[in-house]
Amino acid sequence: MTSFRNIGIITSGGDCGGLNAVVRGAAQMAEARGIGAFIIPNGYAGLYNLVEMEKLVELNTSRVDHVNSSLAGSEAGHSRVKIAKIKDPDKYGKIKRGLEKFKIDGLVISGGDDTGSVVVDLSENGIPCVHAPKTMDLDLQTYSVGADSAINRIAGFVEDLKTTGQTHNRIMVVEVFGRYAGHTAFRGGIGADADTILIPEIPVNFDIVYKHMKKRYIRRIKESDVNAGTYSIVVAEGIRNLNGEFITDESEGVDSFGHKKLAGAGKYVRKQLETRLKKDPDIEKFMKEEGMYVSGLYESPEVREVVPGHLVRSGTSSSFDVNFGKEAGAGAVMLLINSYSGVTVFNVHAGEIRYIPTKRAIEQRHVDLEMVSFYEELGVCFGREPVPFNPGFYEKKGIVDRYL
Repeated sequence: MTSFRNIGIITSGGDCGGLNAVVRGAAQMAEARGIGAFIIPNGYAGLYNLVEMEKLVELNTSRVDHVNSSLAGSEAGHSRVKIAKIKDPDKYGKIKRGLEKFKIDGLVISGGDDTGSVVVDLSENGIPCVHAPKTMDLDLQTYSVGADSAINRIAGFVEDLKTTGQTHNRIMVVEVFGRYAGHTAFRGGIGADADTILIPEIPVNFDIVYKHMKKRYIRRIKESDVNAGTYSIVVAEGIRNLNGEFITDESEGVDSFGHKKLAGAGKYVRKQLETRLKKDPDIEKFMKEEGMYVSGLYESPEVREVVPGHLVRSGTSSSFDVNFGKEAGAGAVMLLINSYSGVTVFNVHAGEIRYIPTKRAIEQRHVDLEMVSFYEELGVCFGREPVPFNPGFYEKKGIVDRYL
């Protein structure tokens, strides 16, 4: 076991629920093992500039008391900086000098795939670090801090908006995060009984969405004794058209890691549905039969898109994320002081701190299409012709690790 003096704690990438639990868990485990713990602020930007800082915040017992695990976001602060892109040939040497200045022997770093790629880079350049997985997108090869909190908030927003939809007989479209994988849209939509869920894994056929919406929406209005009904659609920001192209505003550009910024998916879905509603003669007939039609003013149902944006990753953390965050942060410290580097905490279970190589952990994981078929059997539309679910049957022997 390496004799450790201090650890540094970094959070990076997007904010989300559970990050403060990672910070608290890491600091408390360090204290329990007689090691100092320091926050390195502002993500990888702070790490690069560490040698120029005069002091760091030490997470001693008194300071840790003020790290509230239930709050989303991070006490450590974030930045979107990729170390390899810094145009400084001595960047790794500079980082090492900064760490030595504060007698920091290893790093606990919490973030997603981009953050994890830097963990691999730092480790390969002789800087000990362990990755505590964090991404609300849930697209790593392990459960990640922030996902459960985001899924619960998405479900809450979608459910709450049904009151607006019901009052005005509107079709409600909610656009949520999920760049290339639709886990949070999928699980958040299921959690809110959404009628349609559109995810990047399935190119969208809007004729199928419209057919599903029209039938279900009209049925609800007709069956209501007060002619009231709504229809809910959850849209991941990274949805694609039938040509496989991302539906986004090209003017948004790219982020610091080179990813195309995605925006406008909800607006696009709204326009696709509005166009079909206005052209469909059945809709005018339906509106007149139900006493809703007013020529020139109200000739088809309204479609509204809502983009909660960063609200789904802000506010509070779910208890599940607090639990996992503490375990990931504390487990990362245990791995560090036992000379592990370049690895990701998978979980803490049955007396074991489980880990996988970070290179493997950050490989992108997509929504299981068999689960999509499962929910298609339950009537949810995913923008395609439903594919029958053909179950296998497995006798569980012992503990099987599964997550969401």
